[in-house]
Amino acid sequence: MEIIIAENSGLCYGVKRALNIARRTRREVTGPVSTLGDLIHNPRVVADLRARGISSAAAARDIEGGTVIIRSHGVSPATTKALARKGLEIVDATCPIVKEIQKLVESLARKNMEVIIVGDRDHPEIRGLIGHSHSRGIIVENEAQARELPRRKTRAVVAQSTLDVELFERVVAALVGRTGELSVHDTICRSTRTRQTSTSELASRVDTLFIVGGRASSNTRKLYRISKRILPRTFFIETADEITPGMLRGARTIGISGGASTPPEALQEATARIKTSFEHKIQREKSVP
Repeated sequence: MEIIIAENSGLCYGVKRALNIARRTRREVTGPVSTLGDLIHNPRVVADLRARGISSAAAARDIEGGTVIIRSHGVSPATTKALARKGLEIVDATCPIVKEIQKLVESLARKNMEVIIVGDRDHPEIRGLIGHSHSRGIIVENEAQARELPRRKTRAVVAQSTLDVELFERVVAALVGRTGELSVHDTICRSTRTRQTSTSELASRVDTLFIVGGRASSNTRKLYRISKRILPRTFFIETADEITPGMLRGARTIGISGGASTPPEALQEATARIKTSFEHKIQREKSVP
């Protein structure tokens, strides 16, 4: 039995940075500290932050006072103003890559360009980007929606930083047929691109593959869909406890990959669980006369 962990699995730079900022803020600041929304989409990490005294608020109106941390996904200018009006101390942990996309969207909007933002309309990063578009942004989630757009002489297109690379390419292809001059800005971050590539390559060479991460994590769900297209025996698990003997049946080579919000301990625990399950299986086989 061989276990292979995909390259670049686990926490990405932006998430690590946000976690470091949150923990440092808690050490240095007196009074309440909260994040606007869960800092990352991983229940385990959110629980750890709560134990450290960092709460999570769903909206600005839910924060009474103290310090608020903007998570790596970023927020809209309107949200930042709402937090400031409440007299809150704001600590911005927005991923630098997302910051650059926000600036790009603002720049394109100032040129009066229609800006197509490709991504999940319910994702916090997308909600923030729309806020930076000054009403010039249109969210498109798939190529079918792109084909329904009216024809335009010019428009621009950007992507959610964690978007499925193939999906962006399909949407761009659909927009080409609806636009005279299309300005394409591939804003998918390098970490996402590398993670998706390594996961798809691993799916093509193992018998079973586990995608480890929070179920609310958009980029982890994308990894699962990418792997599932290649390897039907792909399983999405949040914790190692979800791994069952049936998932491992007949597998000699097993792959593990984690989303950008998956802590390294979760990958280590999944590896240990698989090894333990195989050891028990071998012991049972030896005990059969």
